[in-house]
Amino acid sequence: MDAATVMARADALGAVSEEPGVLMRSYGSAAMARANELVGGWMRDAGMEVWRDAVGNLIGRYDGSGPGTFLLGSHLDTVRDAGRYDGPLGVLIAVAAVERLHAREERLPFAVEIVGFADEEGLRFGTTYLGSSVFAGCFEPRLLDVRDADGTSLADAVRDFGGDPDRLADGGRGGDDVLGYGEVHIEQGPVLERRGLPVGVVSAIAGQSRIAVALRGEAGHAGTVPMAGRRDALCAAAELVLAVERTAAEEPGMVGTVGRLVASPGAGNVIPGAVELSIDLRHRDDDARRRALAALRAEAERLGAARGVEVGWEVRQECGAVPADPALSDRFAAAVEAVGVPVERLPSGAGHDAAAVAAVAPVAMLFVRCVGGVSHSPAEAVEEPDVGVALDVLERFLRGVDTGAGAGARAEGVRA
Repeated sequence: MDAATVMARADALGAVSEEPGVLMRSYGSAAMARANELVGGWMRDAGMEVWRDAVGNLIGRYDGSGPGTFLLGSHLDTVRDAGRYDGPLGVLIAVAAVERLHAREERLPFAVEIVGFADEEGLRFGTTYLGSSVFAGCFEPRLLDVRDADGTSLADAVRDFGGDPDRLADGGRGGDDVLGYGEVHIEQGPVLERRGLPVGVVSAIAGQSRIAVALRGEAGHAGTVPMAGRRDALCAAAELVLAVERTAAEEPGMVGTVGRLVASPGAGNVIPGAVELSIDLRHRDDDARRRALAALRAEAERLGAARGVEVGWEVRQECGAVPADPALSDRFAAAVEAVGVPVERLPSGAGHDAAAVAAVAPVAMLFVRCVGGVSHSPAEAVEEPDVGVALDVLERFLRGVDTGAGAGARAEGVRA
């Protein structure tokens, strides 16, 4: 099993989409089901037992010669108009590492379970870590009532995908036998490329808040309603968007994004009476993030009062910052050194399934260099030699796992 096979599989998986000409796999879609079929087949070829859990996460298990289980994984869903590597690369490299063991008829002193999480991006329902939060036993039942753009509830989507919404809150994997969790992922940033390095060891995952804001003003004729006294929801939204930018810029290390904004009724000659927008706020310091979020909510209320616009504020998801486990990270570092690559430790501003799995296991991550630092785009790319390095590192990492360690050293994990 080599990097060329991993790249070929990434290409095959990248052709599985719910829209022609655009890579898109949202939770519960036929494309996600097909992705599970493909990857499940490769897992079986690697000698793994394969199944899906209550939410539709794909799980493959390769038994070991002794007790304990080490978890590997990443997500198989995508954003809209995605690249081929964000998420799937980590699953495919993990499968390839196990396939190497299977080809040699070799068993580690513990079992390996690989998880292809069904929804990390939150494309359909606006919540991150759906798959991994169920797996880790920290799913919030209130999310079952969240609806997608077509009005379908998450509960119904789980049923349609062959899962069981009644089991999501108590359907976690459990961590009594878990030694740890490792995730390989593209960096989604430019640091490794600037350093001239194929891989890097992740030190921590930033905390994040995702907010849905609904602004309700009053629609009216663009030509007949005087400027004084208008209740223009879009003008209030515009000021709030700039407030997000300003708030994030004033706090070193913080990033804030309004990635979705929908004005209604959406006609050129009608004053916007309603706006829905998203806020994504991230920082490695949870206290700093929470202070900024409170300030933004106060500013939204102030803007609404000044413009006669009602403000709805819903916390869709809130995830604490997660430090990588020192012992597992050191083992990744040792494996990187063993293949002749200098060790670079770097934080992740992006969220990853490891943040949720930290509720049941110590976690560590390995980043793979991506071309230009580009991600969440069709231009997303990795080089085959870098994938080969990551595969070699992961194999060495697995051989160095301490079977005396375990879930006693857990991070707090994600809490919505």
